[in-house]
Amino acid sequence: MLQAYPATMNLDRGLLADAVEAIVACAQACTACADACLSEDSVADLRKCVRTDLDCADVCDATARVLSRHTGYDANLSRAVLEACIAACRACADECERHASMHEHCRVCAEACRACEAACGALAATMS
Repeated sequence: MLQAYPATMNLDRGLLADAVEAIVACAQACTACADACLSEDSVADLRKCVRTDLDCADVCDATARVLSRHTGYDANLSRAVLEACIAACRACADECERHASMHEHCRVCAEACRACEAACGALAATMS
């Protein structure tokens, strides 16, 4: 889709594509992890993890939508949503890593969050 965009962009299309793909994958992993946490016998111990997963998924969903729009591009807004996404991914990865040795879904989610954090950071570093 980015290659089909008719106007020039102020962003590296490759980094943008990598970020959007990582963001969408992270949102899916967080949503699935929250659901998996709810099915665990120790669900009471995973309340914070569920909340962090769902917050991260919501922030990722909004970030992917904002980054997919380029007409009237606003670098300040894009940078702000990227920073929010980085913060949400970092918090979610930290929380999921606490449970990763006991719950495979948390390990997978933490990995997706770290990958998203890195992809968003790489894109944000190129924004002027």
